[in-house]
Amino acid sequence: MPARHRSRQRALQVLFSCDLRQQPVEEAITAYYKTLVSEEEDPNPEQPDDFMETLVRGATGQAAAIDQRISAKSEHWRLDRMPAVDRNILRLAVYEMSEVGTPAPVVIDEALELARKFSTDESVAFINGVLDAVRRDAV
Repeated sequence: MPARHRSRQRALQVLFSCDLRQQPVEEAITAYYKTLVSEEEDPNPEQPDDFMETLVRGATGQAAAIDQRISAKSEHWRLDRMPAVDRNILRLAVYEMSEVGTPAPVVIDEALELARKFSTDESVAFINGVLDAVRRDAV
């Protein structure tokens, strides 16, 4: 698995944890690394994952602005009513598209891969529509 793809998966897992547990971001990142150690049975897993940490800290640090952009493009869906996985895939993608400089088609493709793996078929179409609208708005 390519490193950035793995980092995005990790970032989604950390954001999901922050969202559901109302956990501070630094605590969620630390907990994630501890989980890697226990799951991989490797006392020194690849740490730190700088790209994952950048995505997580950026998406949480700009959550209000990101959520506003998502809400503006997700007709008939309030953010708090979206499935937590979808909400966090969108946050991750909007942050990466806006602030990291990754080309929008790459970010959208990666977000759709995350949705296919962690969410539903309906979510894939929904996430694609919202991110495409965000992308068009940024141009």
